[in-house]
Amino acid sequence: MKINIFSSKLLITIPFLLLQFFAFSQDSTVNNKDTKSTGKELFGQASYYANKFEGRRTANGETFSHKKLTAACNKLPLGTWIEVTNLRNGKKVIVKTNDRLHPSMNRIVDLTMTAAIKLDFVSAGLTKVKVVVLNRKTKKRK
Repeated sequence: MKINIFSSKLLITIPFLLLQFFAFSQDSTVNNKDTKSTGKELFGQASYYANKFEGRRTANGETFSHKKLTAACNKLPLGTWIEVTNLRNGKKVIVKTNDRLHPSMNRIVDLTMTAAIKLDFVSAGLTKVKVVVLNRKTKKRK
C-alpha cells in the first residue's frame, strides 16, 4: 500500500490536534484575581520548556538551564518557591519561578526538563498539576 506525503502528514497531525484540543478543553487555570482570593493553591496544566530556550535569559535575568529546578509562571511573582504536584501520579517537585510564559498560553506553569522528569510527564508533554506557594526562605508551605 502506497501512502502519499499528504496522507502521512495528515495521519501525524490529526492525533496531535486532538491531543491539544483535549488538553486545552480540560484546562482549569485561574486568573490573577482568583489567585489572590484563593491564596496558596492553583490547579491547571503544566508543560516543560523546549530545548531551544537552553542558555537564554529568563525574565529575572538568570540564564535558563534544563538542569535547574525552575519554572515559568504568569500567576505568581518572580522568585516565588512553589511545590508542583502531578495530579496523575502524585509525584512532587519544588521549583523557583524565574520566568514568564507567553501571554497567550493557558498553562499555569512551564517547567525545566529536570522538573518534568521528576514529575514523570516528559513522554506525555502535558499534565494536570496542583501548585502550592511555599515560604521563600524555608521552602515550607505558607
